[in-house]
Amino acid sequence: MAFISATDFTPRIRAQIDAFFATLGQGFNAYLEARSRRDEIERLQMMTDAQLAELGTSRDRIVHHVFRDRIGF
Repeated sequence: MAFISATDFTPRIRAQIDAFFATLGQGFNAYLEARSRRDEIERLQMMTDAQLAELGTSRDRIVHHVFRDRIGF
């Protein structure tokens, strides 16, 4: 039976492993951010039009309001 330690990997293999885990981490972060924004959208959808107006938005602009830091609306 052969055992491989992390030091047995070539620099190219290490870079591929690093890239894999970096991509995995980015996907996980995107999932968490999307989930938290979805919750915010749902919370705003439950508000009345008057409550939304107090926040400076309207029902048809909820998504824009939630993603304003990303898309600059």
